[in-house]
Amino acid sequence: MNLLLVMMLGVCTGLRTMTPVAVLCWFAYRNVLHLTGWRSFTANIIAVVVFTLMALGEYIGDKLPSTPSRTAAVGLAGRSLFGAFVGLVLAQPLVLNPAAAVVIGIVGALIGTYAGWFVRTRTVMALKCPDLPVALVEDALAIGLSITFLHLVVVHSALFAGNEGFWLR
Repeated sequence: MNLLLVMMLGVCTGLRTMTPVAVLCWFAYRNVLHLTGWRSFTANIIAVVVFTLMALGEYIGDKLPSTPSRTAAVGLAGRSLFGAFVGLVLAQPLVLNPAAAVVIGIVGALIGTYAGWFVRTRTVMALKCPDLPVALVEDALAIGLSITFLHLVVVHSALFAGNEGFWLR
């Protein structure tokens, strides 16, 4: 279950790179998810603001015609990097091997990248509609799924409440 949660948040990273990180920062800032050590920077208001602004910028940039494809090398590298980051941060509360969490985060990000691209392009073709409405639905899915899966991380990590560093408030 723990690795599945990391994979699903990786998939969300494949849809929108910054959304899961921004949501994770909000969870940490609101003391819903308590992280210790180097991970605690995610609870800082500066991290919350920076990653939230980056997510908002990504929502805008995604709609611009000049934006390169998410499947281009730069897009894949960024999504993989942040998928790995989400996995590494969540290894603590989910009591996972950090290396396994990083790999699963990357795999999830790659799955989300290609699946999101495929579904979005096919939906636009099938509905014969502009890209914008489908892109907005994808934004909403990335936000909603990130919140849902991080909530499940918090609930699931409460099962291991005896371990130092996290709890459900």
